[in-house]
Amino acid sequence: MKQVTSMMAGVVLEVLVKAGDQVTDGQEVAILESMKMQLPVQSNQAGKVNAIKVNSGDFVNEGDAILDLE
Repeated sequence: MKQVTSMMAGVVLEVLVKAGDQVTDGQEVAILESMKMQLPVQSNQAGKVNAIKVNSGDFVNEGDAILDLE
């Protein structure tokens, strides 16, 4: 299973996709807030969103799964 992971620790402000959506390589899938900056999380591969692993307001560490792709 392919995963999109957080590139740094922060709070999930918004998830931009939902289960079943098709995403492309480089597409923004979530927005994190870290050190008072808003940072986009981009998919590193194309695929169909299988599961969203986080909700808005959740804290994530670097490397934590944001979503799973098929």
